Amino acid sequence: MTDHKSDATLPTEPIEAEEAPGLACVLSFNANDPSGAGGLTCDATAMASVGAHCLPVCTGAYVRDTTSITDFYPLDAEAVNDQARAVAEDVPVQVIKVGFVGTPENLAMVAELTDDYDGVPVVAYMPNLSWWEEEKIDAYLDAFRELLLPQTSVLVGHHSTLRRWLLPEWSGERNPGPRDIAKAASQLGVPFTLVTGMPLPEQFIDNALASPESVLSHEKFERIEAVFVGAGDTLTAALAALLATGMDLPESSNEALHYLDRCLDEGFRPGMGQVIPDRLFWALPDAEGEEDDEAESHTGADYFEVPFNETKH
Repeated sequence: MTDHKSDATLPTEPIEAEEAPGLACVLSFNANDPSGAGGLTCDATAMASVGAHCLPVCTGAYVRDTTSITDFYPLDAEAVNDQARAVAEDVPVQVIKVGFVGTPENLAMVAELTDDYDGVPVVAYMPNLSWWEEEKIDAYLDAFRELLLPQTSVLVGHHSTLRRWLLPEWSGERNPGPRDIAKAASQLGVPFTLVTGMPLPEQFIDNALASPESVLSHEKFERIEAVFVGAGDTLTAALAALLATGMDLPESSNEALHYLDRCLDEGFRPGMGQVIPDRLFWALPDAEGEEDDEAESHTGADYFEVPFNETKH
């Protein structure tokens, strides 16, 4: 295995995709989420929505609803490897996206595959794992740090999650900024980090794409008071797909953040728990002049718990 992915062609410039008919393809490692909030369902719909084709590789299954995750059943590494190798040997892959894969063994397998496809950018997402047992969290984070981060082109995560993981000994009077987190990730082989959810005054949050040297781009949005599930997977899937279509990294980052903003703006609550991003918001009928007709056609006037277009994330 090579030392790190940062020696490969990185997505600061548009990817030179192989000439082939159809959509750009993203190989996505993730778990099945029966709530549809995140996981492979999220990856497939978000990637299709921004113009790429998802090649979904199942790494296991959550036991969850829209309120919480209660368990996870991983697939073994051989099953994950066989899925990925079969499709990757058949379909040209422009980008590899890594979500939750469940075990250190699966992380080792994914790292080996990404090494075999040297030159294909890897977009990796670190979710909040606080629902899991502590010893499993520690083993997973250790394997992610040692095996996958050296193969990662862009790391995506919420500010609080990345701070606890990458800067556990931070003792500064101020919160670490995106460059601080990017420096910590760079020491582990990651050239670029997309840090989300940084609080700003007046109910705004900032999101920044950073390298150890500079902040390459950032976007701020108004905070929505609703609690969302699946936002991180949505953002990472969109970013990977946009890179695969040929956008450079800063533009892909900005477009993915604006896409997520719209998904959250049109979010809905299908169950009794948290709000899910509407990744197909663009398919909704035009609301202008049709509010009365839509109210009559929807079953349940309170279907969308978050009012449309009143606040922004």
